[in-house]
Amino acid sequence: MATIREVAERAGVSTMTVSRVINNSGYTSRAARARVEAVIAEMGYVPNALARSLRFKQTKTLALVLSDITNPFFTTIARGVEDVANRHGFNVIFGNTDESEEKQAEYLNVLVQKQVDGVLLVPALSTEGPVAFLRSRGVPVVVLDRRVPECSTDGVRGDSVQGGYELTKLLLGLGHRRIAILSGPPEVSTAADRVAGYRRALAEAGLNCDPVLILHGLLRQAGGYQMTQQALALTPRPTALFAANNFIAIGAYRALRDARLHVPDDLAMVAFDDLPPALILEPFLTVAAQPAYEMGQCATEMLLARLAGKGPDARQEVVLPVEIIIRCSSGNPLTGE
Repeated sequence: MATIREVAERAGVSTMTVSRVINNSGYTSRAARARVEAVIAEMGYVPNALARSLRFKQTKTLALVLSDITNPFFTTIARGVEDVANRHGFNVIFGNTDESEEKQAEYLNVLVQKQVDGVLLVPALSTEGPVAFLRSRGVPVVVLDRRVPECSTDGVRGDSVQGGYELTKLLLGLGHRRIAILSGPPEVSTAADRVAGYRRALAEAGLNCDPVLILHGLLRQAGGYQMTQQALALTPRPTALFAANNFIAIGAYRALRDARLHVPDDLAMVAFDDLPPALILEPFLTVAAQPAYEMGQCATEMLLARLAGKGPDARQEVVLPVEIIIRCSSGNPLTGE
């Protein structure tokens, strides 16, 4: 493999000139730059990225640690992250924790050892530990999608409380009074916030919140299936389901289908997070859609600003609005109540 010294000798310039051409820094005459670029192409020279990172104290690498990379919501966030990072000359390492604190700890240990410049983290649980670990080792971090209470770090998320409130208010406006919410673990802030929005809408309507209608489970299809079975066993049965994310909604729909029940004829359904149009033939689900791509973009720009020393001294928290998209799953107004 060719070295920078060999490139310099072949091009008849100094190694400093070759370095300037490679890094596009400092003055180099057009003739010298053309000779160096020609020799680099001829010899197949590849700069030593490790040496450059040690010299500039930057690896030009970010890490995005997600809780479930199979969920289209998170893959859309990832696209936003990658587009902004690549535009600024950074590469992105992806990690998937499966909502596991143990896997999360393993990933963060490895990422610190690899000397990534910064981390974009969707925490498995809304606890301060992972953020404190990264900051204690000098790694800037931006929290995505979820809140970490009592933690003074930058964050970008959707407005889960308002989205939960608006979806519940929509169902109340259609005449529903027994609305079951199929939520995630209460230790995850998005699950807690969507329940808070649900409670707020019920209180505003003058209704008591029946605790048996608040169900907690996995943020996956299996969780949605199991919680729907629990909801259907209640007496009286709910007339509407509020799924706290898109995967829960898919699991809920399958449970209703297996019970020979139809949406929205037998039960209305709404959910948080939309599904990409490319994955479905015809949009069906009424949703609170979060701007996932913009979340990824915003968080990455925030992290890069920190790396460049341009961020404000105070913690930044960006809460993006959600959009309520009404489709047929929420059904028509109830009659006879």
